[in-house]
Amino acid sequence: MKCFLNKISIFIAFTPFSLGFGYEFSEDSKPQDGVPKGKVTKHQFTNSKVYPGSVRDYWIYVPHQYDKSKPACLMVFQDGAWYQSLSGHTRAPIVFDNLIHKKEIPVIIGVFVNPGIIPPQKEGAKPRKNRSLEYDTLSDQYSKFLLNDLLPEVQKKYNITEDPSGRSTCGISSGGICAWTVAWERPDQFRKVISYIGSFTNIRGGHNYPAIIRKTEKKPIRVFLQEGENDLDNLHGNWPLANRQMAASLKFSGYDYKFVMGDGAHNGKHGGSIFPDMLRWLWRDYPKD
Repeated sequence: MKCFLNKISIFIAFTPFSLGFGYEFSEDSKPQDGVPKGKVTKHQFTNSKVYPGSVRDYWIYVPHQYDKSKPACLMVFQDGAWYQSLSGHTRAPIVFDNLIHKKEIPVIIGVFVNPGIIPPQKEGAKPRKNRSLEYDTLSDQYSKFLLNDLLPEVQKKYNITEDPSGRSTCGISSGGICAWTVAWERPDQFRKVISYIGSFTNIRGGHNYPAIIRKTEKKPIRVFLQEGENDLDNLHGNWPLANRQMAASLKFSGYDYKFVMGDGAHNGKHGGSIFPDMLRWLWRDYPKD
């Protein structure tokens, strides 16, 4: 009997449907014949004034259609390694290739940024991860990092629009709340947001956003929220409830938002599967030429 019960518990724990593993990529997330491919290059940033001592990798995607005489739109991804990977949960470069080719989204330069790491100061010590400090903090600190530290390096080589409606941010989990915080703090620079399973919970005060949104004059932000019924429920809060509260506050305050609830867990499978539709919705009225 004990062995039988153990087998049942293992089956329940790893049932794909209960964890949202059934999400699949559409053709928009797969390489297509005849579609020009953009170029992705890897870089490292070590000269942050906002997060001194931090080291991070970042990647830049430049579409085939980029013309340096015309300002390109911008999309900044937190946890960038996951998003730029061609075998990852989103495959953003492939999706960009396909949708830009079909003129369903404008020409967009993607900047995929990893969270910072503080190298160890003593032999044998471990590096310190800066992710939660950067992503979960409710302040303009991370937006300052982007605008004052990192993006000027990108703009030395590429012509990026100054139109805030042509600038967007995207992230997953803590990176999702960070994407929102960047636009919330600097809507003069970023006005489009995508959040996968955003951590609008009490890690560093993110659970306060729904109340803050309701009591603050509406800002010119368009936001797509994705969440899953089987997401986290822990000492920081309940992720599905937190995202429902965010959606309710956005509706109350009259924001241009879309909220999609799936059955997934705390991962990028659902968000990645609908990423092409997220982009179409986010950029639906932006000039495509």
